[in-house]
Amino acid sequence: MSLRNLGAVYSETENYDKAIEFHKKALEIKKQSLGPNHVIVAASLNSLGNVYCDTGNYDKAIELHKKAMEIRQQSLGPNHVDVAMSLNNLGIVYYETGNYDKAVEVHEQALEIRQQSLGPNHVDVAAFLNNIGVVIEKTGNHDKAMEVHEKALEIRQQSLSPNHVDVAASLNNIGVVIEKTENHDKAMEDH
Repeated sequence: MSLRNLGAVYSETENYDKAIEFHKKALEIKKQSLGPNHVIVAASLNSLGNVYCDTGNYDKAIELHKKAMEIRQQSLGPNHVDVAMSLNNLGIVYYETGNYDKAVEVHEQALEIRQQSLGPNHVDVAAFLNNIGVVIEKTGNHDKAMEVHEKALEIRQQSLSPNHVDVAASLNNIGVVIEKTENHDKAMEDH
């Protein structure tokens, strides 16, 4: 098992100190072997940033995700799906810190890249729409959140089986928005 994989295992088991230790070791080895600006180094920065986000060290998470995005933009171009993933990860951190406007901004940038790269009806686009909908719902713009979640549901229903967990997640998100708008009967139906 690689150091990165060990870091992921420790992160999944919420042993964050060990996860950080192994991700840092993997990062240093990759930097020494491949150079500091290699896309594989960016992947390690991304993994480490995710662990820091999980531990609540948001400043460090933002720093690492921005560095990963910078490397990916330089190496892969500004419209690569990995750049979108870095933007998505930044959006998650901004969401966790309550910076919803910034979260929506970077999630929308990530969505645009995904739509250009994969097409507007790809299931991965639905995942990014889901993230935007969750953030928008937090801002209180329920109509816009509903619109975004319904688009994600539509894509997922076209791409996945009706009993797929992601379809259920979209239905749940729609139910949450409806519940916030106090239409409880409709919320119960969607949940």
